[in-house]
Amino acid sequence: MSKPLKNIPSDGYDIVVAGGGLGGLTSANVLAKAGYRVLLVEQHFQLGGLASYFKRGRHIFDVALHGFPIGMKKTLRKYWSREMADHIVQVRSVRFDNPQFSLDTTFTKEDFSDKLEREFELERSAVDAFYAELESMNYYDDRSMTNRELFEKYFPGRNDVVRLLMEPITYANGSTLDEPAITYGIVFSNFMSKGVYTFQGGTDVMIDMMKRELRGNGVDVRVAAKLEKVEVEKGVVAAVVVNGTRVPCRAVMSNGNILSTIRDWVGDEHFSHAFLEKVSATRLNNSSCQVYIGFKEGEGFDFIGDLLFTSTHPVFEPEAVVAPERTSKTFSVYYPSIRPAAPPDYTVVASMNANFADWAEFSDEEYKAAKNDMVDDVLDSLEKYIPGVRDKVDHLEAATPRTFKRYTLHGGGASFGTKFEGLDVSMRLHDEIGGLFHAGSVGIIMSGWLGAANYGVIVANDVDKYLRRGFRD
Repeated sequence: MSKPLKNIPSDGYDIVVAGGGLGGLTSANVLAKAGYRVLLVEQHFQLGGLASYFKRGRHIFDVALHGFPIGMKKTLRKYWSREMADHIVQVRSVRFDNPQFSLDTTFTKEDFSDKLEREFELERSAVDAFYAELESMNYYDDRSMTNRELFEKYFPGRNDVVRLLMEPITYANGSTLDEPAITYGIVFSNFMSKGVYTFQGGTDVMIDMMKRELRGNGVDVRVAAKLEKVEVEKGVVAAVVVNGTRVPCRAVMSNGNILSTIRDWVGDEHFSHAFLEKVSATRLNNSSCQVYIGFKEGEGFDFIGDLLFTSTHPVFEPEAVVAPERTSKTFSVYYPSIRPAAPPDYTVVASMNANFADWAEFSDEEYKAAKNDMVDDVLDSLEKYIPGVRDKVDHLEAATPRTFKRYTLHGGGASFGTKFEGLDVSMRLHDEIGGLFHAGSVGIIMSGWLGAANYGVIVANDVDKYLRRGFRD
């Protein structure tokens, strides 16, 4: 049973941030620096949401893929600290290996353009026009064009080109060819500026820095603290209930799943019929499987790339990326240069997009067997890049959509939140209930480390405007 919260001020807080993912953490920090009394509650015992980590013996494993755009450096410097921003370093290589092509890239616009022209024999004018359209995209654009139509417009009949351009984004946020083109274009063009970056030292170092910064700015941080209810009076947020404890507040910023925020924390009775129709039409995104691989002390391997996108599927099909057969895998490789340790430690995290339904109905015995099969399958795939890998490792552990649901409480373990329509629901939440806000993984373009943190900033500014108005009736 959860423990009631202690030492809660009788008059509560200005804002309760529910959820310690990067959106919630960043929003809490921005609001605290603006002078508000902020309570941050996280139901897990550790902050970070999906940007988290765990320890097994001497190994530390990151849960999220460790690649993000250069924009993360600016976001950390502006809304966190220069020290954190200085930890952002560029990965050396992103590698693709599949039946259609095998190549290494710095994942910059220049390198991609060169490879598309030289190795894929495309006209440079078509490549430049493609990038120009991506760079002009924004959230308010016409949403009728799909990713499929976008690629056919510039690279008709070239599934191999689509694979190079689309596959990493599908891995990163669950995009398909039938999503609105802006959901791809905005994310891809962010990466295409100056390549892929990571946090030197690992997610554990970043989260520890964030905790110190939050507490230094006066945020009351509580873990193992589950928000159970948002109380609404006369259409306005009045309080929350956390671990059975009522906490008065002027506003709530949810960093949880948008659907559970509405259905479970607040309740349909507080929303308009028109809004609930939009909520009902909002689809959850898919989930993930991961295998965490730790290498014995003294064991290592040659450089195989920092991010390795692999597939045995003959062509690119987003449906195959999430299929139970696991023909597609991403390996995030952590060398001692990324996470320095004494003695040096090598770890690999294999990630596979997945559907919750493919794991939901297993019995305990079937579930255990399926996880063991997945670990064997991953090691078989990794053997190509690290010969003799089975003899080199001393820790193997698997996570599935059921694992993600258990630790995040997201319906279906939805690693990437909702499909595109969820963003409009999220952004309009405070129009329905005064003082109720949301910043989370929604609409595909607000997923990933950079999207989550920046959405936290956007919503923090909305909260600030609301609180400054002092609207209470």
